[in-house]
Amino acid sequence: MSVALQSCTPSIAHLRTIAAPAADYRVMPFGVEAIDSRLGAGGLRAGALHEATARSASMVDDAATTLFLASIAGREAAATGGQVLWVSCRTDLYAPALEQVGLLSANVIYAQPRDDAALLAVIEDAVRDGTPAAIVAEASKVTMVATRRLQLAAAEADIPVLLLRRGRRANPDVFGEPSAAWTRWRIGVAPSERLHVAGVGRARWSVECARQRGGEGFSLIMEGSDETGRLAGPAELGRGAAETVGPVRFAAA
Repeated sequence: MSVALQSCTPSIAHLRTIAAPAADYRVMPFGVEAIDSRLGAGGLRAGALHEATARSASMVDDAATTLFLASIAGREAAATGGQVLWVSCRTDLYAPALEQVGLLSANVIYAQPRDDAALLAVIEDAVRDGTPAAIVAEASKVTMVATRRLQLAAAEADIPVLLLRRGRRANPDVFGEPSAAWTRWRIGVAPSERLHVAGVGRARWSVECARQRGGEGFSLIMEGSDETGRLAGPAELGRGAAETVGPVRFAAA
C-alpha cells in the first residue's frame, strides 16, 4: 500500500511569522512607511521611555529635536483625547511652534521643577498617576537606574515618556551613557528643498535612530512634521520615499 507523504518543510511566509511574532504591546506608528518599516512592530512602543538628543550643540538642531518629540506627543494626545505633560527646568517653550507640529497649547500642562532630580520625580509621579496621554521632559543628567525606573513605570501605565537629553560641557554626547530607553534618537536640521521661487521650503530633518530594542539603527532625511504631527519623505524623491543618509555612527547600550 502506497502512502502519499506531504512535505513537512515550512513555507518562507510561515518562517517569517515564527521569527517575527506580533507585538504584545500597544504601538504608536509614525504613519510613514520609511520609518515604521524599520521599527519593531511598525512603530514606537507606547508604554516606554524614548530618548532624543540634538545632533549638535546648535540651537537649530535643539529646536528640531524639541519639535520631533512634540509631534509624537501631539499625535498621541489627538489619538487618545488626553493632555501632554511637559516637564522642564527651562522656560523657553514657544507655543506657536509646537502647534505647527500638531501639539496644541490647549493640550499641554507645563511643570517647572527646580532641578533634574525633582524633574525625574515629577515624571515618575505623573506616569504612575496615569493621567497624561504622554509626557515630554527635558533633562541633562539621567542615571541608568533612573531610566530603568521610568521605563518600568511607562510600561506598566502604557504611557509614552519622551525624554529630551541635552548635552553637558563635560559630556556633550549624552548617548555615550547607558540607558534603559526603548529607542534613542539623534535629530538635526538638513537643507530644505530648493524652490522655483524665492523663499524657504518645508523644513527637513536628519532623523537617526541610534538604538532600538530588538532592531537595528538607521538614519534618514525626512521633511519636518506638519500640523498633524506627521513627518514625510522628501518630495523630490517621489511618493513619500525617504533618503538614507548613511550608517548609524553610535549605538550606545
